[in-house]
Amino acid sequence: MYSNPYFGTNVGSFFLVLLQRLWALLSGDLAWTDLAADEVQILVLSGVAASSAIVGVFLVLKKMTMLANALSHTILLGIVIAFLITHGMLGAEESAQVHGLGHLNLSALLLSAVATGLVTAFLTQFLTSSIGLQEDASTGLVFTTLFSIGVILVTVFTRNAHIGTELIMGNADALQLGDGKLVLITVLLNAALVLLFYKEFKITTFDGMLAQSLGFSTMFFNYLLMVQTSITSIAAFRAVGVIMVLAFMTGPPLTARLLTNNLGKVLALAVAIGIAAALIGVAIARHMLTVFNMPLSTGGITVCVIAAIFCATLALRHSNASEGAKPQQS
Repeated sequence: MYSNPYFGTNVGSFFLVLLQRLWALLSGDLAWTDLAADEVQILVLSGVAASSAIVGVFLVLKKMTMLANALSHTILLGIVIAFLITHGMLGAEESAQVHGLGHLNLSALLLSAVATGLVTAFLTQFLTSSIGLQEDASTGLVFTTLFSIGVILVTVFTRNAHIGTELIMGNADALQLGDGKLVLITVLLNAALVLLFYKEFKITTFDGMLAQSLGFSTMFFNYLLMVQTSITSIAAFRAVGVIMVLAFMTGPPLTARLLTNNLGKVLALAVAIGIAAALIGVAIARHMLTVFNMPLSTGGITVCVIAAIFCATLALRHSNASEGAKPQQS
C-alpha cells in the first residue's frame, strides 16, 4: 500500500519533507510518477496561479476584472454545452452520474470555452457601443444571463450528479499528475503570447490612443486577452472550479501592483505570489487534516491565503506611508 510521506505532518515539517523530496527528485532518486498527492496539488495549483497571474496583470491594469468575472461565470455554459455534445443529449444525465463534468473531451472543452468567452466579450461590447449601455451594466446583464442558462442546463441534464461544489471550488484533493498537462500548456501559451506581444500588450494597456496611432488594434488584443482568460479558466476548472479562479487572476496582480509600478516586475511578482500562496495553501490543508482532523478544501484555503497576502501587503504599505508622512523632529 502506498504511504503518503506527508501523512501526519504540520506546516513546519511539511516544508522539510517537501525540500527533501524536491532534492530527491532533482537528483534522480525520485521519479515524477512517484509524486505524492500533496506534491501533485502543489504542481497543478502553482501552474494555475502562474497562468492566471500572467493574464490577470493585464486584466487588472486594463480595468477588465469585471469582464473576467463574467467569463469565470459564463464559462459554465461552455462546459455544459461541451458535455452535452460529447455525451449526447439523451444520455447526459446518466453520463454525468458516471463521469461528472470534470471528465470531458479536451478539444470540445477548449473550443466551447473560447467560443463562450468570445460571445461574452462580443455581446458586452455590442451592448456598450451599439445600444449605449454603461460597460459595467452590459457586463452584468450578459454574464448573469449566460450563467443562468448554464445553471438551467446543469439542473436539467445533470441534476443527480452532485457537481455544484466542484464547479465552484474544483476538486484539488482528487488531482492526478495528468491533470497538470493542460495547466502546463496554458502557462507556456500565456507566457509565450506575453513575450511575443509584450510591447503591444504594454502600449494597448496604458495608452490606447497611442496604440491606435501606431497601428495596434486595441480590440484585437482585448479579444486575445479574453481568449487567454477563457482557456486559463478551463485549465483551472479541475483544481479550483470556474468561479474561484477569479481570485487567482486578481489577488496576486493587485498585491504585486502595491509593491512596484514596473510592468515586468509586476508580472514576475504576481507569478511568485501566486505560487507561494499555492505552497502555503497545500501546507495549511495538510496541517488542518493532521492536527485538527479537518479535511478542508485545498483550493479554498489557497484563495484565503491569497487574500491574506494582499491584506498584509496593503497594511504594510499603509504603515510605511504613515511613517513617511510623519514630520521629523529636530
